[in-house]
Amino acid sequence: SPEEQAREAAKDDVYAFEENFQHRHLWTVTVATGVAERVTGGDYSIVDYDLSRDGMQIALHRAPNPVLEYRDASEVWVMGADGSDPRRLTSNAVPESGAQMSPDGSRVLFLSRANERFEKYYNSNVFLAPADGGPARVLAPDLPYELSDAAWSADGDAVFAVVNMGVHSELFRLDAATGQAEQLTDGRHSIGSWKLETAAGRHILTLRQPDNPGDVWLMGTGAGATPTRVTRVFEHLREDFRLPRQEQAQWTSADGVTVEGLLFYPLDYEEGRRYPLVIQTHGGPQASDKFGFGAPPNSIQVLAALGYAVLQPNYRGSTGYGDAFLRDMVGGYFKNAHLDVIAGADHLIAAGLVDGERMAKMGWSGGGHMTNKVITYTNRFQAAASGAGAANWISMYAQSDTRSQRTPWFGGTPWQVDAPTDLYWEHSPLKHVSNVTTPTIFLVGEDDLRVPMPQSVEMHRALKSLDVPTHLYVAPREGHGWRELRHQLFKMNVELDWFERHVTGRPYVWEQAPAQSE
Repeated sequence: SPEEQAREAAKDDVYAFEENFQHRHLWTVTVATGVAERVTGGDYSIVDYDLSRDGMQIALHRAPNPVLEYRDASEVWVMGADGSDPRRLTSNAVPESGAQMSPDGSRVLFLSRANERFEKYYNSNVFLAPADGGPARVLAPDLPYELSDAAWSADGDAVFAVVNMGVHSELFRLDAATGQAEQLTDGRHSIGSWKLETAAGRHILTLRQPDNPGDVWLMGTGAGATPTRVTRVFEHLREDFRLPRQEQAQWTSADGVTVEGLLFYPLDYEEGRRYPLVIQTHGGPQASDKFGFGAPPNSIQVLAALGYAVLQPNYRGSTGYGDAFLRDMVGGYFKNAHLDVIAGADHLIAAGLVDGERMAKMGWSGGGHMTNKVITYTNRFQAAASGAGAANWISMYAQSDTRSQRTPWFGGTPWQVDAPTDLYWEHSPLKHVSNVTTPTIFLVGEDDLRVPMPQSVEMHRALKSLDVPTHLYVAPREGHGWRELRHQLFKMNVELDWFERHVTGRPYVWEQAPAQSE
């Protein structure tokens, strides 16, 4: 508003933390005239919405305010497209997403990381609820995976869903009445973007493959349909570069549980030779690493070209392996997850592929938490790089912009009556930081709200005081993920340099950013 602009210009800009927000509401804009009309209003915020296919109704998510932490208090509502007759469909303490009206307007589907009792911290499920009110039900309660996206079929008799099955994700058809599941795709791939276009009778999706970051494919909705590739944007990668072999790997953890992940072989791999290893752990931790090209800042292809094997373990706490596997972190974050990671290294050493005296550990966000834990637990790694990782779960709880999703790990908040602070502290890497001997660098965005910079400062200062080789690199303007080109390139260079120095003893020549055009 003009008043706000005047205050900003005058630097009269003191604000109340997490109170100076503006609610987010729905508006319509007439394309021909540009006239805007407000549809919703009130002391709440619209998180997301979906217009019914006939344009008459809207399924939406309403939250008390737009602050991220209050998303757990969002609920599913239905109303007329003009904002009339709003009806609340859910009332619980878990976040929902993806609300969508059925074609006949009688039901609403939505997703939630909850079980049938709406208890939090489960693999994401698809729920169906009557549009005029009534209990919601889990559509496919016996499907032991994570349903990450969903949409109604054209006739409303089925729901199509993207299903995370661990190291790969596939498209399924779920009968809307019985929940019976039919797997429609299968392969060494993961589904990136996906959209169901009912009018055309087509699925539009990107498939991430070991040699392709995600070209566009089309697939019919009828029985027996298979994906057909329609773009070749990334074909040059396979033609112009040698890319590492990528395989599913399985091993047994310390307590006998089977764990799997992805193994990338050194580019010039020869059977019988042992290679240095980099273990990368995913963030989340409610996520999993899947077949694909990998995120560019992880440098997988470059590491393979430098002669490293790369292992991405889907440790306990990962999605796509059933609720018991995911919920192993409930009641204690680092009960078994770090042991699953170390067991993965032992498996590759026993297989004769990895030299156990040349290993590095890296990860970002939840992968940074894991890196911080691993270096406090063992000195078997010659180098480590921790990005946006937690040091102290107690201080982290208050600093982060999202907190309630962390309470299942420890059974409550750190400030409640009879708070489980002993458990918070026991699982904090900082408690055991005096054990660290691994040379470790830390990277964090200066504006990170999810795992704020003080967490990396705590670890870095502790290691520095212990005379462990360490550096802390802070990227201005960056949040939880680094987006700017030169920051991403710096991350890749400094990690590769650090690993080459401490793991292989070889020199590393930094790659330079391409020159900017005039």
